[in-house]
Amino acid sequence: MEEDGLKILVESLIEYEGRWIGTPAVCNPDAAHPIPGEVLNYDQVFIRDFVPVALLFLVKDDELPAKHDGEKEIPVSGKEIVRHFLEVTLELHQQARQRSFTGLALMPASFKVIVDNGQQHLEPDFGDRAIARVTPVDSSLWWILLLRAYCKAVGNHFLAHQEDFQEGVRLILELCFSDRFDMEPTLLVPDGACMIDRRLGIYGHPLEIQALFYASLRAASELLPDNEANQKVRRAVHLRLQALKERIRIDYWLDIKSLNDIYRFRVEQYGKEVINKFNLYSDSIPYEWLSEWLEEKGGYFAGNLGPSQLDCRFFTLANLMTILCSLATKMQSQEIMELIYQQWDKLLAHMPIKICYPALEGRDWEILTGCDPKNKRWSYHNGGSWPVLTWMLAAAALKTGRYDVLKRLKEDLVVVGKRLLAEDWPEYYDGEDGRLIGKEARKFQSWTIAGFFLTQELIENPEHLVLVNFGFDEDP
Repeated sequence: MEEDGLKILVESLIEYEGRWIGTPAVCNPDAAHPIPGEVLNYDQVFIRDFVPVALLFLVKDDELPAKHDGEKEIPVSGKEIVRHFLEVTLELHQQARQRSFTGLALMPASFKVIVDNGQQHLEPDFGDRAIARVTPVDSSLWWILLLRAYCKAVGNHFLAHQEDFQEGVRLILELCFSDRFDMEPTLLVPDGACMIDRRLGIYGHPLEIQALFYASLRAASELLPDNEANQKVRRAVHLRLQALKERIRIDYWLDIKSLNDIYRFRVEQYGKEVINKFNLYSDSIPYEWLSEWLEEKGGYFAGNLGPSQLDCRFFTLANLMTILCSLATKMQSQEIMELIYQQWDKLLAHMPIKICYPALEGRDWEILTGCDPKNKRWSYHNGGSWPVLTWMLAAAALKTGRYDVLKRLKEDLVVVGKRLLAEDWPEYYDGEDGRLIGKEARKFQSWTIAGFFLTQELIENPEHLVLVNFGFDEDP
């Protein structure tokens, strides 16, 4: 089964100027959707989507099957593919910077190879072509994390220490540190700025972006040597790490104790030394649901925090990333894993894993999604199930020593793998229990394939955790 999955990924590799530079979002765009010809942008290489593929390629490297060119077999190297991807996306970032009216630019969400009069060129999408023109804030952060993973895989920082890569990392961070109408250590972003790339009420300071930002800051502190060129940005990284860590660990954390505290909060407080800093009103908190969701053991980070706003939905990728990058403390990491284990039947059910829980419905769905039919209740990002997220669960379980979670996940993957294979590797699943193939899910989705086999690799070979893990710090 693994060999067939790897062949699908390898055969979909996109060539540019004699280099393999990545896989498209779907490995067979023409056959991936029930409506013939409706490819949209699924034939492009997405930075976000390619990350699990890249990690799998780094793990397998020379064990990847050969790529066929007619009757000819061409050997491929996983590490070379990832290096070429990093080089090409950096080139696109530099080109965009030259054209940007701000002088700074994000990494593109995706790109594709265009052939014009026999000449190849790359056509990037920085959100200017995307549906609803969403801004791919997370692309730059994932790029830094993948650069670090590549350096871990090859055992040196030679690529990262090249001047163009050093400048690329610095420019991304300088954009994150740039002046803005916000005084918070967290990043202020519009809706749809991350994996949840459609309107879902996550504008402001969503946890997913903050966790990726924190991970990128920690990666940058490893990738940028302590020299004169990096002195200013390294100092800014250190200061931001401390402030961001304190904000998330304290103010975003939800468990039975913090829930009781919020319930008794005084409101309309003024000054620096106040407890209810964001003027949260207890009537806005869904206590009835939370009292069933949270048990005496278990906790998680809220999805968003802002003026009189606490988004109590559980966002899976975001919470798992807080564990991997050690934004969560050791105790908080254990509490998150305990919650997932307690709520296994809700979060994993017949197909792992819910990207967020619970789903929006009724008037909340109308207001926060704009009546988006793709994000209806228990569909797509609004409570849909995404198999790709299993690799992050496996990695987090390894880091926290939750071998009961790994055992249960491994058992579930036997059934899940057979279903994914039989149903041609769908992008996502619908329904409260994940029984239905997503109504608009593309099949042969590259990160679904890669995520499944990367999960197996992590379970069978825990030493690969080093690619995505950041050690716990000593702070409480």
